[in-house]
Amino acid sequence: MRRVSRIAVAGVATASLAVALSACGGSSTDASSGGSAKGKGIGLAYDIGGKGDQSFNDAAFAGFQKAEKDLKIGGRDIEPQDGESDADKVQRLEQLAKSGYNPVIGVGFVYAPAIKEVAAKYPKITFGIIDDEQDKAANVADMVFHEEQASYLAGVTAAKTTKKNHIGFIGGVDIPLIHKFQAGYVQGAKSVNPNIKIESQYLTQTPQEGGFASPDKGKDAAEGQIDAGADVLYAAAGLSGQGVIQSAASHKVWAIGVDSDQYKQDALAKYKDYILTSATKDVAGAVYNLAKSVQDGKPETGVVRASLATGGVGLADSNPAFKNNADLQAALKKAEAGIKDGSITVKTS
Repeated sequence: MRRVSRIAVAGVATASLAVALSACGGSSTDASSGGSAKGKGIGLAYDIGGKGDQSFNDAAFAGFQKAEKDLKIGGRDIEPQDGESDADKVQRLEQLAKSGYNPVIGVGFVYAPAIKEVAAKYPKITFGIIDDEQDKAANVADMVFHEEQASYLAGVTAAKTTKKNHIGFIGGVDIPLIHKFQAGYVQGAKSVNPNIKIESQYLTQTPQEGGFASPDKGKDAAEGQIDAGADVLYAAAGLSGQGVIQSAASHKVWAIGVDSDQYKQDALAKYKDYILTSATKDVAGAVYNLAKSVQDGKPETGVVRASLATGGVGLADSNPAFKNNADLQAALKKAEAGIKDGSITVKTS
């Protein structure tokens, strides 16, 4: 095994397994394609909101699919349950590990206690966790991102786009991870206009209250910020961000998406003309790279961190209104260069 601090370059389930996994969350069917990797392939356990959030979980699923296709391995992905405990997560991960999946990946920091417990029991299996960094067993990869860097660029975009010098930030849950998004966004916006007015709101104090999984909460928060005068809204709120985008579109103001390129998401297609850009992080690449490292016999472990410099975070340019704005693009190019060369240090809180 090797410990890294960079982004690496890049069978068939039995009936009894299906029953066992269904007891701790819904899952897809296996895809067995005769790959050369040891074990059954990749096991993926989703975060709050599950598959279909058009954001964080769907990005992980894209990496899962790419691994199955390109590496010719099988896989199983499992949905979370409402109100589940850490014990439920432990059971889910144990079933995947016991059944031979390798790597086993928990999508989201909520899996931290479960990963730590289960990885110690299965030292020959590589485990991955997205968005968490702490001391764990030697067979765990912490896949983390400089979200604040992409958020800084989102802030520059918002400040260069607003017509009212008034923008908004909506975070799903009031936790350090989401503080990084807010801190970068505020700093980036104020680098353009120190006097810009910024609305900030968190939907809930804990994930269990639905801050990452409640589009209605996102919509209500967006309505409030738009009523207050904000005309560009950035949401770091998982599934709840769909409500922010819907509200922005209904009021004909700009939304900035998160994690995935939300302009290109089918479920958000009718709102895409109001999705200016998205602050992306390559969750798909992190999932795929870990699976490939296991197949290659050199599993990633330790901290695997993505940044602007590695191409692991950035801004999506699918919307022509964003891509063809020469003044904005010049400002973003300057900001990105500053972050990469260290002349701009982006805050994380």
